[in-house]
Amino acid sequence: MKHFVVEITYRVPFEQLEPFVLPHRAFLASGYDRGWLLCSGPQVPRRGGIVVARAPSEASLRQFFADDPYAHQGLADHRIIEFEPVLHQALLEEWTMRDPD
Repeated sequence: MKHFVVEITYRVPFEQLEPFVLPHRAFLASGYDRGWLLCSGPQVPRRGGIVVARAPSEASLRQFFADDPYAHQGLADHRIIEFEPVLHQALLEEWTMRDPD
């Protein structure tokens, strides 16, 4: 698996996004269920969000995020940055080294 940071940048003020927050979080839940997402949350100040993810390829992660309600509505852009987790806390050993079942 490859590892990524996904930066979500809002294209509109947050107030216009509010009706889509719950569908967006439900979408993210499917990524957690799949074993692809480690953590996610809004930036401070609230101009976007950050997701730490893994996937078989950047293309597969892009395809996944194309289904984000924010993307469907044209409300946010997703920037995907691949990285190698060379150092990490011991509690992340399994997540960084093992493919999800």
